[in-house]
Amino acid sequence: MGRKDLGSGMAWGVEGLAVARGGIAVMEGLTFALAPGQALVLRGPNGIGKTTLLRTLAGLQPAVAGRLELPADDVAYGAHAEGIKATLSVAENLAFWASVHGAGAMGAALTAMNLERLRDRAALSLSAGQKRRLGLARLLVTGRPVWILDEPTVSLDAESVALFA
Repeated sequence: MGRKDLGSGMAWGVEGLAVARGGIAVMEGLTFALAPGQALVLRGPNGIGKTTLLRTLAGLQPAVAGRLELPADDVAYGAHAEGIKATLSVAENLAFWASVHGAGAMGAALTAMNLERLRDRAALSLSAGQKRRLGLARLLVTGRPVWILDEPTVSLDAESVALFA
């Protein structure tokens, strides 16, 4: 399969992928490719292996079999732990991640996730939904083109889900 130029950018994907949790295969033979701007949504009951697959795609655990064409430098991973530092303010968290990734656009991330009025508030004092929005804003400042998200709208109200969409 490989990473193929589709005119507007590169395609990423997997071929014959198998993933395991606790040494037991939970998914096998998975093949897909995504072009820039496309999304893949995983749905299924708890415990079926969705998070295991996402962690494998993000490079956090090895695949059991198959090929993965997804360069680690292209990926930003967002999961239940938001990747934020509780004692830092919203703006300090975003500045930290922007500096780690050599990216910027902190102001745009604050605006995109409706965090401007919270920019000076410590992350530990945010509600669950505000923390989730900060976690999503963190992904914006990475500058990475591929986002792998595990339940990205958990704790978000209807307005914030619309911002995410």
